[in-house]
Amino acid sequence: MTSRPAALARAGRLGVLRPLGNRDFALLWTGLTVSLLGDGIYLVAIAWQVYELSNAPTALSVVGIAWTLPTLIFLLVGGVLSDRFDRRRLMVASDLIRGVAIAAIGVLAVMDTLELWHLLGLVAVYGAGEALFAPAFQAIVPDIVPQDHLVQANSLDMLMRPLGAQLAGPALGGVLVAGIGAGGAFLLDAASFGVSAACLLAMRPRPLALTDSSAGRSALREVGEGFRFVCAHTWLWGTLLAAAIFLLVSFGPQQVLLAFVVKNDLGGTAGDFGLVLAAAGLGAIGVAIAMGQWQVPRRHITFMYVAWALASLPIVVWGIATELWQLMLASVVRGAGTTAGMVVWMTLMQTRVPRGLLGRVSSLDWLVSIGLIPVSFALTGPIAEAFGARETLVGAGVLGAAVTLAFLFLPGMRDTERVTDRNDSTSWSAASTSIERNE
Repeated sequence: MTSRPAALARAGRLGVLRPLGNRDFALLWTGLTVSLLGDGIYLVAIAWQVYELSNAPTALSVVGIAWTLPTLIFLLVGGVLSDRFDRRRLMVASDLIRGVAIAAIGVLAVMDTLELWHLLGLVAVYGAGEALFAPAFQAIVPDIVPQDHLVQANSLDMLMRPLGAQLAGPALGGVLVAGIGAGGAFLLDAASFGVSAACLLAMRPRPLALTDSSAGRSALREVGEGFRFVCAHTWLWGTLLAAAIFLLVSFGPQQVLLAFVVKNDLGGTAGDFGLVLAAAGLGAIGVAIAMGQWQVPRRHITFMYVAWALASLPIVVWGIATELWQLMLASVVRGAGTTAGMVVWMTLMQTRVPRGLLGRVSSLDWLVSIGLIPVSFALTGPIAEAFGARETLVGAGVLGAAVTLAFLFLPGMRDTERVTDRNDSTSWSAASTSIERNE
């Protein structure tokens, strides 16, 4: 047995980079890093390309729907496939599907023959490919990383997402679109998927141990099995429901009204708005590095919910701020709190959910996470028109924090913490094993 202090000491010495000593994870992380840079390039290129084809804001909304709707539709299918088949090969297939779709957009754009209907069809293919990748990625990490390294592995994941997709990627995308055009930027994004696929092919993860009972079953029955597992564990269904409500009340106000406050209330520029967004990314990066120094807190559920509740309060500050620096400071706190909770959540999923179910449970997590975002967007405008932008932000922040803390006190929500208490002299890994035996 390894004592908790000893485990903490090892994590502190080796820190967030420890999982990179694992060859397979290093390859996975390298591919993800390059792909996330490509994602950031894509976000700039797609917006610019749409406005070149049609200068109407509604066109970008339609493209966004064409991109996200297939992701929602195919997420559960992706979860089933990631539990049935080799996750590495499924992710390679996803990279190739997305790479070909983006390359086609790039070629058509370079040839100056791209039309809006081409774009709608190809981003739909891209979205379907994302639905295959997301559950498989979440599920493959515990296949290749030892359980006592999962916190650091997830911290590295959460470190690169804001750095690649929100900071470095968009900045590079702006330079590329200005220098070689959106078409060339799309082609470089397509190449990033090729790099990711090559890294995945170089990996040799452990094969998934499928049970005989999974043979011959319909996909619908397998989705139902994952749903039943979620419903049987309060910490799972409670957190998914809390996340759905949290995103419903906060995502639209953040995405729609923050820019409005910067521009109209504070007289800021697009550059000022970029600084506010970058501040959130810096907060996320800082906490991801810090989380990589530790093991999961003993009060992991409490830590996670308190972190997310604190991440709601900056939305209130956005609603009452009178200076740009106040918005930036609030964004740092929001990025930090969200990321701290996410690192714990990802580790809980990977240690508490059986490997043969992890893909399906992860797909449900993704579905809940993005399923109500369009509704949040749709509600934000009318509510802001009725009550005001700042008032809507304040209300969203207060409601988000209240809902998050309320779910923390659901009966059975913190049962996993009690099991960890009974295993106080053991490591996180031993406590996880004890929980699996008691479920």
